[in-house]
Amino acid sequence: MDRVILHSDLNNFYASVECLYRPEIRDKPVAVGGDQEARHGIILAKNYLAKATGIQTGEVIWQAKRKCPALVIVPPNYPLYMRYSHLARDIYADYTDQIEPFGLDEAWLDVTGSCPLFGTGTHIADEIRERIKAEMGVTASVGVSYNKIFAKLGSDLKKPDATTVITPENYKHVVWPLPAGDLLYVGRSTNKKLASCGIIGIGDIAKASPAYLRLRLGKWGEVLWSFANGYDSSPVARAGEESVIKSIGNSITTPRDLETEEDVRMILYILSESVAARLRDHGFKCRTVHIHIRDKDLFTFGAQGKLAQPSAISSEIAEKALAIFQANYTWEKPIRSIGVRGGDLVTAASNIQISLFDDENRRIKQENLEVTLDSLRSRFGHHSVQRAILLQDNDLMSINPKDDHVIHPIAYFKEGRLP
Repeated sequence: MDRVILHSDLNNFYASVECLYRPEIRDKPVAVGGDQEARHGIILAKNYLAKATGIQTGEVIWQAKRKCPALVIVPPNYPLYMRYSHLARDIYADYTDQIEPFGLDEAWLDVTGSCPLFGTGTHIADEIRERIKAEMGVTASVGVSYNKIFAKLGSDLKKPDATTVITPENYKHVVWPLPAGDLLYVGRSTNKKLASCGIIGIGDIAKASPAYLRLRLGKWGEVLWSFANGYDSSPVARAGEESVIKSIGNSITTPRDLETEEDVRMILYILSESVAARLRDHGFKCRTVHIHIRDKDLFTFGAQGKLAQPSAISSEIAEKALAIFQANYTWEKPIRSIGVRGGDLVTAASNIQISLFDDENRRIKQENLEVTLDSLRSRFGHHSVQRAILLQDNDLMSINPKDDHVIHPIAYFKEGRLP
């Protein structure tokens, strides 16, 4: 028997919640945007009136204002969005305990075992939409299918407040004509690579040779081929289960452009301390360090490298991040934002091969010292203890990425979104 998978997507979530709480702006073009003064001035979400003017998520606020001078910008209120996200999941939980969040506003539900109680997948989807509208005051689009990828596609096809069904019988007619970029995890770079091969639509991916796609895209080529053909069999996580954390990271748009390697070193240490502290909070060590760089013209790149040993020591993570940066960045432009992520995680209690060449006693002392620093910062504030390197710059030393930034959910795959 085919599975019955739903994907629920709360429409224009941030903007919809803001309009719900601010009746005076409901009939105006509204966008939720970052703090322009803190250089986080991009559009995070927008309502349909703003979308109709051509405003896109991710563009800078001054560009959005050019398209729509009457645009109302409101700051994000993440605690409020979290509350509404939990309200939606409470509704989902009335139908199944297999609920897998995909961000604050989206979730997959496996209702295969619930259909004998509540009716068909389409009926359950419609009922969930009506409850969200009546109980929460916002709307949702729901995709119904036999796998997670097509359920996600279905929720994207009709907005707002709609149910779309994709079945083994109709997916070639519904899914294959769509652009390749509509398939989950086909990012801009991958889309360009596909287009250069004459692969424009999802149907083109499905009909291509898996070996050819692997040649052009690596292992992801075969993954995308299986997605396009409806062969996704990944399960929906069960509510209450701790999903396996694949990586822990943090990123920041800096108060000013970074123009020297010393600037970058300071930020990498700030971010690495945050990453290391979170690794310790969750009882992990990382074996791989990833960095993400965006320059002042918003060109981005990422790179990664292996650590000699699994670590939750901030200095080891920072020095590895710096080495990766030095090997990959040519300083054509100043830098606007940086991210650091620890991946390939192991539990801190795992048996780890001791190196013959490193001073293990020194590493143990360093780990214990950082645990002590965690305790001091928890009690007296993040800035109660700082590295001397940060005292060189008042703007940068004030950054507290561990407390000031939202941790976003883990993506579908181990390494997150495809390039």
